[in-house]
Amino acid sequence: MTLPVSVLILTKNEQQDLPGCLESVRWSDDIHVYDSFSTDSTGEIAESYGARVTRRDFDRTKGAFGGNEAEHKNWAIRNIPFKYPWVLHLDADERITSELIESVRGTVNNPKDYVAFRIRRRDFFMGHWLKHVQASPYYLRLFRPEKVRYERLVNPISIPDGPVGDLVGYIDHFPFSKGISHWLDRHNSYSTFEARQIIENHKAEQPFSIVRAFFEQDFHIRRYHQKELFYRLPWRPTLKFLLLYIGKRGFLDGKPGFIYAVLQAFYEYMIVLKVREMEQS
Repeated sequence: MTLPVSVLILTKNEQQDLPGCLESVRWSDDIHVYDSFSTDSTGEIAESYGARVTRRDFDRTKGAFGGNEAEHKNWAIRNIPFKYPWVLHLDADERITSELIESVRGTVNNPKDYVAFRIRRRDFFMGHWLKHVQASPYYLRLFRPEKVRYERLVNPISIPDGPVGDLVGYIDHFPFSKGISHWLDRHNSYSTFEARQIIENHKAEQPFSIVRAFFEQDFHIRRYHQKELFYRLPWRPTLKFLLLYIGKRGFLDGKPGFIYAVLQAFYEYMIVLKVREMEQS
């Protein structure tokens, strides 16, 4: 049964993962694949599933998303002609569970005053759900596009203009589907953008509130201030490992939890090194 929800999927050379994602959203008759000039068969696969493909012309010399992921997403939600007032945003390595489909069905039929909804995401690694070590399980993914905007160069936060609710069910995420090497390559790129964002925040004297980092009711705004607080702490890579492995009880996820915590600490260390390099250049 078709649901009155448009689907937005961001892609860049996703011929391996895209079919599984598209299979999980067959209930929509308005699927949009927003492609960053893939050089594989991503576009052909999308069209074979009946999806509409939008390729955006940005300066590819600046790297992923033209060097600004928030701007890339903002362009999509402002310019792609969605059929329905509600949009579900996914990445190609994500899948919608049947429980979430039913939750979305009930929500769009009676959204009340909400303009967006958070959905819990389950990350999988080595065939194991990272139930404990995962840093941020809730993401704002179902929204009215005119009521949402994105900020930050990479891993952007969603800023809703109105009340936000929570949905029952999961988005299943497979970030290591292409292997550790791909994950490392991508996070090497991400760490550059994160470092650049930190430098820009310092130059602009971006406002930061330690009170909002702990007590802000909106999750995404709270997460922004928590990130800014975290960037000000010494020994961040070590703290990141301890937070995930001990604080969030990542040890309960066994070997996958330990490896994931180490990888996240390494990612944090890359950011630290690149910020130092940029400040000295």
